[in-house]
Amino acid sequence: MSLAVDRVPPPIADAGLLKQAMRRLVGGVVVVTAGSGEDRVGLTATSAVSLSVDPPTMLVCVNRASATWPVIVQRRHFCVSILADGHRSIAERFAGIGSLRGPARYLGSEWTTMASGASGLTGAQAIIDCDLEEVIERHSHAILLGAVREVRLGAESGALVYGRGRFHDLPSPDGRAEP
Repeated sequence: MSLAVDRVPPPIADAGLLKQAMRRLVGGVVVVTAGSGEDRVGLTATSAVSLSVDPPTMLVCVNRASATWPVIVQRRHFCVSILADGHRSIAERFAGIGSLRGPARYLGSEWTTMASGASGLTGAQAIIDCDLEEVIERHSHAILLGAVREVRLGAESGALVYGRGRFHDLPSPDGRAEP
């Protein structure tokens, strides 16, 4: 069933308050990558979820002002690396902290080329490689639907999460912090 909306009402909430509210929602952290070679790009996100397992499909939201957006559209692929505890520096680098861009964000970490040509983080909890299936553009962001092409599982470990405007290491389920 589809719900058609003829008229979208203007926003009535304050954007700054919405941003503050959403910072209180703790979410898992991923790095979304696209491209290869010198046009490799990527960003840090908390907006990546599985949409469906039949067929395997991912949903990721990307700001259309990011340098990653045009490469995803051009290459028609993206890769999601689910970060583990201890990956804070990678999350910060791909979030733009330190002003590194493009391939420079990949330095200092080991990456593997996935079936699509995008890079997945070696040592991530999981790597999910996707072909871009559909794009829904809304306001400042694009909702990406990706047909999952390949999944690689890493070692189970603690997770890197984002909440209250900061990254936090969440210990592994057995209570041990893993390296």
